[in-house]
Amino acid sequence: MTIEPPAPGEPRRPFGPRDPGDAWVVAPTGERYWGRFGAAGLLALDAERGVLLQHRVSWSHFGDTWALPGGARHEGESATDGAMREAAEEAGVPDASIRARLVSVLELGYWSYATLIADVVAPFEPTISDPESRELAWVPVEEVDHKPLHPGFASSWQVLRRSLEIRPAVIVDVANVMGSVPDGWWHDRAGAAARLIRRIGALAVAGVPAGVIELPEHTWFPEWVAVVEGQARTAGADASAVEVVRAAASGDDEIVAQTERLVAAGRTVTVVTSDRELSRRVTGAGAAVHGTRWLLDQLG
Repeated sequence: MTIEPPAPGEPRRPFGPRDPGDAWVVAPTGERYWGRFGAAGLLALDAERGVLLQHRVSWSHFGDTWALPGGARHEGESATDGAMREAAEEAGVPDASIRARLVSVLELGYWSYATLIADVVAPFEPTISDPESRELAWVPVEEVDHKPLHPGFASSWQVLRRSLEIRPAVIVDVANVMGSVPDGWWHDRAGAAARLIRRIGALAVAGVPAGVIELPEHTWFPEWVAVVEGQARTAGADASAVEVVRAAASGDDEIVAQTERLVAAGRTVTVVTSDRELSRRVTGAGAAVHGTRWLLDQLG
């Protein structure tokens, strides 16, 4: 395989031919931004160790500064995929070790940078697997400002830091959502519940637009909890992105209990139900409420 050397001042690539996205975009005012199709980076947050930062080598653009692992996106590549690919190339970040929480986008019209904020769910040690890194380190959130930061990261850090405090969760009243769609669910409640949970799982992976969930930024990946009751308790669940809770007795009581648990854990909780009494109870417990149509609209 031929390795094409970079032009002067361009980030290097460890192996493989140059991708079409590896090019500068020149702003109307003359500034240069790396990534013909935009760029993306990963803000991996470890609850114990902090944020994973990359100390950039001196020859790179804004060298000897600290920033997130990231780089140019490929043509047609999603922000999430681009951020994860770059993080794997530059820091050896394994996909299975993190859970996406938010995509934040800086949009300039002629160029964009997407930051994927993700929580570390399985601790890992980063490895320098790209010549653009001098050092990789976990930096406590309160110490990030003490580093000499890449100007682009420095300008966005305070906004990103505020977003680290938001952890959305959505609890779904499965029985209520099923009951709102006359699709024959009464003949097979467990099967209908399983189908709904699979659809929620697909939505969990795709993410929810920020405006839909009434939060700032671009796209959120809430924690999803599906509460099933009665005959639907036997529903199989093959959607790993959804936590399925099987109510031992009253589904409403279980939803309230789950709401209280997540609110106590610092989550921003939304409950999906059109049941008025349940809505009153979960609102009192600190959650927002959306009716079943809200979820059905997101599922498409």
